[in-house]
Amino acid sequence: MTETAPQQTQKPAADLPRVLGASQATAIVVGTIIGSGIFLVPREMMQEVGSSSLVYLAWIVGGLLSLAGAMTYAELGAMMPYAGGEYVYLRGAYGDTTAFLYMWTWFAVAKPASIAAVTSGLARTLAVLPAFHWLTASVPGLPLLNSQLFAIAVTWFMTGLNYLGIKKAGDFQLVFTVLKGILILIVAAFCFTSATGSWSNFATSVPHAAGGFSGFMAALIATLWAYDGWNDLTMVAGEVRRPERSLPIALIGGLCVVGVLFMATNAAIQYILPAARIAASEQPAVTALSVVAGPRGAGFVAAAMALSIFVTLNGTVMSGARIPFAAARDRLFFRQFADISSRFQSPSTSLLVQGLLSTVLLLFLSKFQQHFELAIFAEWLFYMLTATTVFVYRKRQPNRPRPYRVWGYPLLPALFVICAAAVLVASYTSNLKGSLIGTALILAGLPVLWIVRKRYGPSVHTSESHAD
Repeated sequence: MTETAPQQTQKPAADLPRVLGASQATAIVVGTIIGSGIFLVPREMMQEVGSSSLVYLAWIVGGLLSLAGAMTYAELGAMMPYAGGEYVYLRGAYGDTTAFLYMWTWFAVAKPASIAAVTSGLARTLAVLPAFHWLTASVPGLPLLNSQLFAIAVTWFMTGLNYLGIKKAGDFQLVFTVLKGILILIVAAFCFTSATGSWSNFATSVPHAAGGFSGFMAALIATLWAYDGWNDLTMVAGEVRRPERSLPIALIGGLCVVGVLFMATNAAIQYILPAARIAASEQPAVTALSVVAGPRGAGFVAAAMALSIFVTLNGTVMSGARIPFAAARDRLFFRQFADISSRFQSPSTSLLVQGLLSTVLLLFLSKFQQHFELAIFAEWLFYMLTATTVFVYRKRQPNRPRPYRVWGYPLLPALFVICAAAVLVASYTSNLKGSLIGTALILAGLPVLWIVRKRYGPSVHTSESHAD
């Protein structure tokens, strides 16, 4: 084939080592998903639906929808276990331009902004503890807050950890994800063993909640935000051992673990607080532990939230760097992004540039964060497009080995695509300005693609040539 000709005259692209086991892969799923969302979204959900039963229905629907997506991705990932994940699936199904625009969106906007938002959220969470009150102060002589410098320092700490190799980052993720889960269970245990709790709180309601279908959809979107991040594992699939077995176990099993922890935490909060108080609290989990154990309880929850956010950051940094790396190996991005550290076997340039972009956003976060939050719909656009590729591959390559086949095909993937489209439409219409900004950011990649093609010529397929 003509596409493989350039590889015959060039040194083959180096592979990242497969060093992650099933436990570390599962920790990436669980640790990346569980951030600050579970501690915060019960307020938004209760404000929207107004009753415990509908809150739990939203958690269940959101969890099942995310599980449908994870099962669909599990088939794709086990079939094509290469660095870049969704980029690889989209390119094989829809070609270079779609895959490049996906890569561009994640590289230039979504991942750096996500890292910036996570690190600034970590700073805000720690600032409630007396030992970290200094984070809210301004830097002398500079138009910056200490929290911004702290967030930048944390960004580079995590970038450095990942630079030292994914094995170290994976071990970190495993240990601290287990610790995170234990802390969440301790929070739930404190609540359920408290004499101040009451099962009658589950029958309370919020009189002036939005309600109706629109209210339920708003609550559902809040749960999807809390569950977000399950797709990140596919981006590091090229570094997972026995991916045909480990990827489905990690994606499906990890999401089930997250669902149990989310439901337990939400139930614990409702056991302590009536619906109206949950709807009025900025941080329901902190308020619940304040009732149970006073200021020390609130401090414990803040510490648990900080650890949870910190572990999420590791997964976000780890996964984001693999997307431009995969595109550069295919000559669909600047070749420097395909560099691998000879000592640590990590995608060095991708990690460093990602950290740099995140730093720039943190310096100007107050101006940028609002735009990014409004443009978040781009994530669900690509979730939807990626899920449709399972139909393309089943039709084009029916005999291709599939170590895992999504249960309920074609209904389950189709349901996910339809629901993702509904979320996308709801997000687009409710935030038209932000959606247009997001669309513009995606299309801004087209001139960059033109430059890349002019500089490097036809693309290649390195992933397929390096299949194990």
